[in-house]
Amino acid sequence: MTALKIGDPAPQFSGLDQDGKEHKLSDYAGKKLVVFFYPKANTPGCTAEACDLRDNYARFEAGNYALLGVSADAQKAQAKFRDKYEFPFPLLADENKEIITAFGVWGPNKFMGREYDGIRRTTFIIDEKGMISDIITDVKTKKHAAQILD
Repeated sequence: MTALKIGDPAPQFSGLDQDGKEHKLSDYAGKKLVVFFYPKANTPGCTAEACDLRDNYARFEAGNYALLGVSADAQKAQAKFRDKYEFPFPLLADENKEIITAFGVWGPNKFMGREYDGIRRTTFIIDEKGMISDIITDVKTKKHAAQILD
């Protein structure tokens, strides 16, 4: 569970996307920013989540939102994921887990009875001034846009 709370300033981060372009929190000043952390590119749940966000992208743009996906995948894996599903938003390749750690979403997970350390699927909504306005920890992968926008 992340130590960050609603009302906290968002961690100042910097990371490279699938194309090697740098993204920083300050790049999004004046916009609402959705930072969604997902365990692994091209897996069923992560694909459902990202595709739902893609399919509702016009609604996000209309509401002055920008979206950033983050996982520990390599740039090449992120690029394949983006290209395969035509995502209109960047996917940050956080292989060193600097952003993942800053947001506190790395830790013990359970899947099919097996315990392991990994990314806990979590979404942060950051307001125009860089403050956390919402944290979604119970992500519904097929209806995630509605969780954010409704």
